[in-house]
Amino acid sequence: MDTRKREVISAAAAGGISVAFGAPVGGVLFSLEQLSYYFPDKTMWSSFVCAMVAAVTLQACNPFRTGKLVLYQVTYHSGWHDFELVPFAFLGILGGMFGGLFIKLNMSVAEWRKHRQYLKGPVTEVVIVSFITALINFPIKFMRAQASELVHILFAECADLTEDTLGLCKSGKANTGVVALLLISAGLGIMLASFTFGLQIPAGIILPSMAIGGLFGRAVGLSVAVFQEAWPSLFIFSSCEPDVPCVTPGTYAIVGAASALAGTTRMTVSIVVIMFELTGALTYVLPIMIAVMISKWIGDAISPRGIYEAWIHFNGYPFLDNRDDNGSSIPDVSAAHVMTRIEDLTAITATGHTIASLRQMLAHHRFRGFPVIDNSPSTTRDALLLGYISRTELHYALQAALTPPRNLSAPDTEAYFSHQPLSDPATSLDLRPWMDQTPITLNAKASFQLTVSMFQKLGLRYVLFTDRGMLRGLLTKKDVWYVLNGMEEQMEEERAEGGGEGAGLREEREGREGLMMMRVRVRRGVVGDAGGGTG
Repeated sequence: MDTRKREVISAAAAGGISVAFGAPVGGVLFSLEQLSYYFPDKTMWSSFVCAMVAAVTLQACNPFRTGKLVLYQVTYHSGWHDFELVPFAFLGILGGMFGGLFIKLNMSVAEWRKHRQYLKGPVTEVVIVSFITALINFPIKFMRAQASELVHILFAECADLTEDTLGLCKSGKANTGVVALLLISAGLGIMLASFTFGLQIPAGIILPSMAIGGLFGRAVGLSVAVFQEAWPSLFIFSSCEPDVPCVTPGTYAIVGAASALAGTTRMTVSIVVIMFELTGALTYVLPIMIAVMISKWIGDAISPRGIYEAWIHFNGYPFLDNRDDNGSSIPDVSAAHVMTRIEDLTAITATGHTIASLRQMLAHHRFRGFPVIDNSPSTTRDALLLGYISRTELHYALQAALTPPRNLSAPDTEAYFSHQPLSDPATSLDLRPWMDQTPITLNAKASFQLTVSMFQKLGLRYVLFTDRGMLRGLLTKKDVWYVLNGMEEQMEEERAEGGGEGAGLREEREGREGLMMMRVRVRRGVVGDAGGGTG
């Protein structure tokens, strides 16, 4: 069920990016690079088909009556020169600075929004932000334009624009005022986006980032054009042809948009492919790659997490990315030190249940699943593991038993999880088909590093620990996330405080104390992702 859900969500994301940017291949790469940490060939094929069908359907609908998939799809007729690599790299620096600072500002706003004591309520906040946004945007022509229309005008060459509504195609020193207005608009866009991203409205960050990057990218392009027109005889401009425009400011806008998007989301390959599919200009792949690479480096130096990872961490979602270099934050201990032990688990015995008792158990416990053990252990240490049943499967099986054609509504209707030769199938409920009889298990003496690797590589929600078939404990994804998050925060605090006397001994002691604190939090019921732990 979870695997199918991940596959559908990955395909849907690929289809969404495909129609949003007219980039079906970029949509598949976006799903691979940003959305899924477990991406088998089947998921890639589903995402590819979904993105292709979405693009073909949009092309058939032709919503803009232009034959283009998106409004801001452009075509470039000129190439770039070697001297432009310097401003392209500068755009990468600007994009990385924008992304890192935007994430920090947006997270500060989110923290303030979470703890504020006034102006509460999503509707009130949206109305106030909308009113302030209208007051700021309306007087400025670049802010007043619709985002998709603005991006199209910023990207396009002047020769392809039927009307210069924003005054971007002026020449000479007349561009000075336009450059200043572009930079002001980019600065205001950063401030407004920091407040709007996180509101309870259906709004994303991709198009706003592209618009902001296009604004400062076009400003840099116009500045380079003015400089080249003022001193055309400089040796760096020797490759420019006479009487032909040497600098195309629109290309700077699309490189700036790519760098801003990379600085915000930390995507790399998918951004380059999306921009290539938007422009169809293979010659601009190298400048975009350079800007994206530099932007990611600068952004990582300012804020280690991208905007999506930052919000996942802020909301406390148990996301374990197998691409993170977090080996140093994984404590070198046995998983038995972290797992929820069997004496603290809420497990289901194989027999001795009725439909009513199981429904009552579901109402009393909110866990996402339960281990199933044999019903006659002499001690809790002798509980033989028979399987694992998720809350969803158990609830559906009980609900199906109470509805036609079975109608097993008698209070004493037997329900069991193991073979019962004397039971009557017509008047009892066999739950073995709904139970995972071969759940993922590890030896109780396995290391915590191996356990984390299993969660990351296989996309697991829980792992059961056994010893010779006997259940010893359970560890959920959220348990692992709490431990890793606690160790990461502790290491950041130690780096901020610096070294000190007896650093090795102090780190070992504090690491054990931090781990024990995480275990106490788990024991108190801070788990809940997948398994019948404590509660």
